[in-house]
Amino acid sequence: MSGVAPEPQGRPALPPHPPLPRYYRSEEQRRERLGSLFNDAAPDYDWVSRAMSIGSDNRYRRLALLRVGLAPGMSLLDVGAGTGAVAASAQRIVGASGQVVALDPSLGMLGRAAARGVHRRVRGIAESLPFPSERFDRLSMGFALRHVADLRATFAEFRRVLAPGGALLLLEITAPASPVARRLLAFYLGRVVPLLASLRRRGGSRELWEYYWDTVEQCVPPEAILGALAEAGFARSERYVELGVFSEYRAWR
Repeated sequence: MSGVAPEPQGRPALPPHPPLPRYYRSEEQRRERLGSLFNDAAPDYDWVSRAMSIGSDNRYRRLALLRVGLAPGMSLLDVGAGTGAVAASAQRIVGASGQVVALDPSLGMLGRAAARGVHRRVRGIAESLPFPSERFDRLSMGFALRHVADLRATFAEFRRVLAPGGALLLLEITAPASPVARRLLAFYLGRVVPLLASLRRRGGSRELWEYYWDTVEQCVPPEAILGALAEAGFARSERYVELGVFSEYRAWR
């Protein structure tokens, strides 16, 4: 992974979750470890993701993009694009007259996005976007917010590259408030999904999905995410919840 995350002036960093010493002990180690995990798991990522989706399939992504107003001819930046599932869906919506750019720090993931048919791909990190200001009509991030270093720096960059009137879409998994539902989700995401991943040919994939649940469980509450969006200067933000665990954040510049 490359790039240095700028810290917004006068405000401390706001990480999406506390440090996870099982996987890393410093920010440098975090970036290196995540880079290794995502590169190793890239060949199997889509297979495991489909197995754990519980409804977050292509139809869900498409509907979320339409709800945030993506339309033919628009430009969209998909940050933390991974294997390109959101970007590919966006390409089909904007058509030949529009433009979609997929950005991710993992070359392995970007390679899978290319195989999926995503045309424009850029390596980079959310906290330091390599694009001019007011460049995109829409910006999306699908299930990757928990992997950034600083929500404040990330949201400041998101607002910077959005054109006036542009909108942001964040898709995330949120641990349920109910203790029973939380335990069920912990069992499924924390044990069943990593076990499924271990059945594939890449051994490193299991650790990525264990890390996935740990970040969901430790993630800051939705109120903190909405508050950080307001701090970044977004004029309006809201959260829509589906099936009790899928959080869809929308914010407008």
